[in-house]
Amino acid sequence: MQLDERKLKILQAIIRNYLETGEPVGSRTISKYTDLNLSSATIRNEMADLEELGYIIQPHTSAGRIPSDKGYRLYVDTMLEDKVNEVENMKELLIEKADKIDLLLKQVAKLLAVNTNYATLVTKPQYRSKRVKFIQLTEVDSDHLLAVIVIEGNIVKNKMIDIVESIDKEILLKLNIVFNTFLQGLDLTEINMAVIQKMKEQAGNYSNLVSNILDAIAQAISEEEEVEVYTSGATNILKYPELNDMKKITELMGTFEEQKQLTELVNRKAEGSDAGGIQVYIGSETPVEAMKDCSVVTATYEIEEGVYGKIGIIGPKRMDYEKVVGILHTLMVQLDDIFKKKT
Repeated sequence: MQLDERKLKILQAIIRNYLETGEPVGSRTISKYTDLNLSSATIRNEMADLEELGYIIQPHTSAGRIPSDKGYRLYVDTMLEDKVNEVENMKELLIEKADKIDLLLKQVAKLLAVNTNYATLVTKPQYRSKRVKFIQLTEVDSDHLLAVIVIEGNIVKNKMIDIVESIDKEILLKLNIVFNTFLQGLDLTEINMAVIQKMKEQAGNYSNLVSNILDAIAQAISEEEEVEVYTSGATNILKYPELNDMKKITELMGTFEEQKQLTELVNRKAEGSDAGGIQVYIGSETPVEAMKDCSVVTATYEIEEGVYGKIGIIGPKRMDYEKVVGILHTLMVQLDDIFKKKT
């Protein structure tokens, strides 16, 4: 059921009031808060409809109403105006205090935590494309070859390959030439049957070994890199009463310290995100169990084509979405400008 304009305005007033106070909102408050000029009785009826539709909930019998996850979702999707809040001097601070990307991103996390009063995370850049730059095959002993694979971004992968007998140095040299000639510059998806067949023809009697080496290379390239995550402002979570529960705090702090679960969040594909790469997770939508009572807003930054990372802001469900989305939009523009100047 699509909400009419009156219900939408009342829901918007409830959410904005709850964002400001953190307290359940009653009909009398809404009658003063909106320009609808409705009686408290009429507003109560509309609030009852909103509750029945699942947009607001009543935490206690005699209390007012608070937004549900569904209510927050509607607010984010249909009411959140596309405002870009200027973050004065952020760009200058970033350039001044960081001359390397990793230091820059750590500074981004700290500045975001200060500017938003929420917890923040920033990942180091990853590579979407995994093109082969160089392959070196070396005989370790009569039973093993070591394949050193260098892929785009100068990422080095090592794989040990079993062999049935020692390989002549000239044959090993030929194999190195074959692999670098045919695979250099190719992504894993571009290594097709035609390429493999030509390589096997060049390898002659060692065509089976070519298959084994290709399998090892494919496995090495496909392995997920461990994502390095910088975090800041985790203790900001303590400022929000609805999250200041010992069990919740322990789980949240554990997540920030261990960081393993954070990779689940940053590696998630941004389905339904807007053109600016902004993704909003509200409550149970969040893929991290310890953050089910939080909202998380993430954005994707790109250093150059195929080189990207994630920035995330974690706070209560009554997060100031307009401010957070505005800051992230502005930050994406500033980072894009900074990275283009650096390259």
